[in-house]
Amino acid sequence: MAVGVFDSGLGGLTVLDKVAARLPDVPFVYLGDSANAPYGVRDADDVYKLTCASVERLWEAGCDLVILACNTASAAALRRMQESWIPADKRVLGVFVPLIEAMTERQWGDNSPPREVAVKHVALFATPATVRSRAFQRELAFRAIGVDVEAQACGGVVDAIEEGDMILAEALVRSHVDALKRKMPDPDAAILGCTHYPLMQEIFQDALGPEVSVFSQANLVAESLADYLQRHPDMMGPGTQARFLTTGDPRRVSDRATQFLRRQITFEKA
Repeated sequence: MAVGVFDSGLGGLTVLDKVAARLPDVPFVYLGDSANAPYGVRDADDVYKLTCASVERLWEAGCDLVILACNTASAAALRRMQESWIPADKRVLGVFVPLIEAMTERQWGDNSPPREVAVKHVALFATPATVRSRAFQRELAFRAIGVDVEAQACGGVVDAIEEGDMILAEALVRSHVDALKRKMPDPDAAILGCTHYPLMQEIFQDALGPEVSVFSQANLVAESLADYLQRHPDMMGPGTQARFLTTGDPRRVSDRATQFLRRQITFEKA
């Protein structure tokens, strides 16, 4: 009955923390591809190959359903995977759609035609690869019309977080927010389009100002997954054990993860 959660590194732990709290009876297997992180500076073909390899490892661990808790993988690889690679008895889901549904005030799975929404000016903060993919704008266009999106590629932020250098991460966030506001001075809402960024959510909010609604993904993905599993209980895989897997150095990754979540996390080699 296990479900897989994948990220290029440690950012997906922000999603795992919320989905595990929302679904306490479900064993989750987390896989972070820390040996190849960050994905945000890689090209689409590279992201696709690395993501497929990690998803296969989670299938081997008994997870028929895998959540890509990585915006870069969701943006650059998911559609291609769904169109030509994923077998009929498996599912791989991304993290964009729950966020857009919440921002546009649509119910889970609402596939009605796009309509005007209250939010008109949206700031998107994401990795360079996610920004290049324009996946967020594509998914938003399916659900809303008349929304102006200004994207800011936040180079260096993921690297700083993965290294545990939160002082540098804060300085970079403030610099990227300043750059965005030069292009869009008064956004209505801001999207934290990387699962690492919730660790810096207070900094984003402070830099943007209290009048900007900041949307993060973890709680939204948790609710969406709970709804999905209620409708598709057959997608619970045969795995029974919660595990933390990494392609990197397990001791180093465990130390970083424990620091992020402020509880003991022990990774094993994938």
